Amino acid sequence: MAFHILVATDLTDEAVERLRAVGDAQAIIVPPSFPAVRDGLKTAHALIARDGIHIDRDLLENAPNLKVIGRVGAGLNGVDTEAATERGVIVMNTPGTSAIAHGELAITLMLALSRKIVVAHQSLKDGWWLLDRKRQAGVQLHGKTLGVVGLGRVGQVVAARCLAFGMTVLANDPYIGEEQVGDERIALVGLRELLQRADFVTLHVPLTAETRGLLDAEAIKLMKPGTRLINTAHGAIWDENAVAEAVKSGHLAGVAVDVYPEEPPYNSPLVGLDNVLHTPHIGDNTVEATQDLSIQIVEQVLDALRGDDYRNVVNMPFMPGLDYETVRPYMWLAECIGTLTHSLARAAVRRVAVEYRGDEVSGVVKPVAVGLLKGLLRPVLGEKVNTINAPVLAAERGIQITQTKGLQTGEYANMVTCQVTLEDGEQITTSGTLLDRKQPHIVQINQYRLNFVPEGHLLILGSYDQPGVIGRVGTLMANNNVNIASWYTGRAEPGGHTLTVLTLDQPIPEAVLDELRHLDFVRHARPVEIRV
Repeated sequence: MAFHILVATDLTDEAVERLRAVGDAQAIIVPPSFPAVRDGLKTAHALIARDGIHIDRDLLENAPNLKVIGRVGAGLNGVDTEAATERGVIVMNTPGTSAIAHGELAITLMLALSRKIVVAHQSLKDGWWLLDRKRQAGVQLHGKTLGVVGLGRVGQVVAARCLAFGMTVLANDPYIGEEQVGDERIALVGLRELLQRADFVTLHVPLTAETRGLLDAEAIKLMKPGTRLINTAHGAIWDENAVAEAVKSGHLAGVAVDVYPEEPPYNSPLVGLDNVLHTPHIGDNTVEATQDLSIQIVEQVLDALRGDDYRNVVNMPFMPGLDYETVRPYMWLAECIGTLTHSLARAAVRRVAVEYRGDEVSGVVKPVAVGLLKGLLRPVLGEKVNTINAPVLAAERGIQITQTKGLQTGEYANMVTCQVTLEDGEQITTSGTLLDRKQPHIVQINQYRLNFVPEGHLLILGSYDQPGVIGRVGTLMANNNVNIASWYTGRAEPGGHTLTVLTLDQPIPEAVLDELRHLDFVRHARPVEIRV
């Protein structure tokens, strides 16, 4: 049987020929429009598209044979990933392929800003030769300080090449450790320090709940007068109006922009402004990047359809004979473990070690890992995180995940244990199991043995083991109309420390939580909400 591969985007001639040359696949090329894609998906086994095609649940329900969605580029916007996962559809992207193209564009814009290339070009085009040398005078990159916000693949390309210009390079990325930088000449600093010291600032962070509006009016005020700013990452990372005002006032000497909150940018306050250089989202638009992206996605889709390899698959794993209903409870258990672990962490997570015990669990290793990462990241990044992009977001933040053995945990036939190592070296270990292969139970947190269902409004309370704890906590809750549905306590030894998990009927008010934390027997108290 020949696989039908629906191509709803521009691929290079070589990539299309490669598709047509194989004997077990048939390329069906259609315009990148919703009607054409909808009709083509009635028989397609795979879809290759860019982010211009919105792949939602309704579209997937009319694609009975679809096995693979291949997205050209790193982004997954517009794909209903949960719906694809539920239907067993593989979703893959091509991360990192265009990092050099994106990085070189940022450097191109930086050079154009520093030497006022567009101003000089336009002057000569208009028939003037050195009309105003002072107005055309630029600055050198050599000896200047560059601030790179986001030290992922693109940020590293920019940083490495700017070192060759003789620049001092500062970088800010809260999810990158010193050992991951790779070049001791790149200094990791806080965002505030970077903005205060840099002569050039270039943005290379993905759009997340943390980075949306990252560069607002207050952040721009921190920058030195005369700073030049480049954004080739995402238009929603900065406040366009604040940037425009800083250019008009002269606080920013120049701005280069390739990305906009709304594209096309018909209403952008930056377009047409003096000292602003703008390009139409051309970060990956090079001959080489286009060729690499086209060939890579074609080969990935073919390998996935054949079952040969699953490179850059970002959603739930695909194992022979394993359906989503079997995997779902274990993924939910893992996500609960991740959420609880995050609530206990007092520093950034650097490493995640997972131990799997039991025959049932051994068959769902990768789904469990994805669930853990989703639970760890979602409290920080919100709804942006799902079972598809959790590994990608974790990798971008330098979180390493490995499989381990020998953790000190209770004896259950099938159990998942997660041990995270924080930036300060502290380790947190959380274990869970399933009751009747359906309901998750947390059975251990660090040295404390417990058994509770992670659901609803929870309060994790660390205290000293002494008489009166239950009475005083209960009285405080009763006085503030907070009903305790269940109470589970584990202790390492009599008279030592205890860990208690309370299930509450409603969220605990901040004032009550603050009063609880000031009780003499309380070591810590952290609320957690886990929605089913």
